[in-house]
Order: sequence, then structure tokens, then C-alpha cells
Amino acid sequence: MFVDSHCHINMLDLSEYESTADFIAQTHAQGVDQMLCIATDLQNAEAVIELAETFPSVYATVGVHPSDVTGPIDAAVLTALAAHPRVLGIGETGLDYHYNETGLEVMRAAFVSHIEVAKLLNKPLIIHTRDAREDTLALMQSAGAEAVGGVMHCFTESWEMAEAALALGFYISISGIVTFKKAEQVKEVAKQVPLDRLLIETDSPFLAPVPYRGKQNQPAYVRYVAEEVAALRGMTVEAVAAQTTENFNRLFRPAGVSSKEATPPET
Repeated sequence: MFVDSHCHINMLDLSEYESTADFIAQTHAQGVDQMLCIATDLQNAEAVIELAETFPSVYATVGVHPSDVTGPIDAAVLTALAAHPRVLGIGETGLDYHYNETGLEVMRAAFVSHIEVAKLLNKPLIIHTRDAREDTLALMQSAGAEAVGGVMHCFTESWEMAEAALALGFYISISGIVTFKKAEQVKEVAKQVPLDRLLIETDSPFLAPVPYRGKQNQPAYVRYVAEEVAALRGMTVEAVAAQTTENFNRLFRPAGVSSKEATPPET
């Protein structure tokens, strides 16, 4: 029923489960049919790919989180990992200036490297942006990110930035932050994004939604994101689940997707 379009299963504490297989089975039982597991550096990329190889409902991405960039990206390694058939996208990548005051040029260069690999492999980008609105958009435009599109994950920026990203062919993904009482900006974006460009995610194990705020997040909690988005838009949860699933399949083109689901949305 639901797709969690952004999670980090490899980072979860699964000690309460008998095994990773048990965790995946219980996640399915709670209505989550697909999960996109996101790598944050080239070291954990292999673990993420292994999860995708092991579990048919789990897919992978490959990239280096902007806060983990310490030097130039090895484009050859990134390309080789990202060419794996279970890897659906490039990232997460982008710009995060929140805790970073130095090394920004290295971060920007790494972002451009990810965009180039995405274009080479024709795979969409998973973009993280925080306190870097102008530079993020400028690099997306100058490096040609529009050629492959992708998603602005865990979106917390303004509607104006969302509009600019949408104009470049990107989707907007809403996380559990939308359930937070004071997240007015995120709620407003969730109401305005065109329905055929909307995704939902958990970013687990981070940012658990209400009523689990402060605890470890998990893909099953994507239901609470869908419920809040449905309430904001005056829709049923089922309708949000169906549309965001169709959007996910259209953007990331997992094996077996129907031609209808793969048809790009009108812009």
C-alpha cells in the first residue's frame, strides 16, 4: 500500500527483531510494500546494495551525504556502484550548510560529481538541501540536473524553492516533520505540491513522526506521514498511498513497473 521513498535500513537498531528478514516481513504486514534504502557514503553503499539484493521489496541508492564529504568524490567508484541494477538513484547528495562553515567548495564539487554520474547512468538524483537554497538551485541548473530529475528529499524549505525544483522536473518528498505542530512551512508545501510530484518518506531511523517523535523511526511509520498529508489536502489515506506509490514507480522505474506508472507527469 505504501512506499517509503527514503530510509536507512542499514542504520536501524533491529535488536528487537529475530532477524532483518523478520523486520522486513513485519514492515510488509504494516502496509509498506516498497522501501528505498539510501547510502550516505561509498563505504556503506555495499551494505545498502546487499539489502536490495536480498529483499525484493528493498531498492538502493548510492551517494555521499554532503555532511560526509571530506574530499573529491571518486567518480569511477561511484559509477561502478551505481550501475548495479538494484540501484535506482544517485544520492543522497546536495548541500548542507547548517553545521558546515568550511570546506564548502569541496561539498559543491562533490554535488556536481553526483549530478554528472546521474546523467551518465540516466538515474534520478536524491537531493538533500539545508540552509543552502540559492547554491543548491544554482548548481542543479548549471550542472544540468534537469536532464535526469529526481527528488528533493525531506523537504523543509519554502514553497518558492519547491516551485523552482518542480520547474526543473523534480519531485518533492515529505517526511515525518509534517506531523510536527510547528512545521507550518512544511505543511504548506505538502498542501501545494502537485499531486503527481509528491512523495512520502520516513528518513528512518531519524525524524520519527508524531506519535513516535523522539524514538527510532522506521519505514512502517510512513503511514503517519500519509495520514497528515491526507488531512492537509482533504484526501483519503488510501488515495495518498496510491498516488505516491505511482509517483515513486514513475520516477525511479523499478523492475516490473507498468508502462502507465512509468509515464512522466505533465509539467
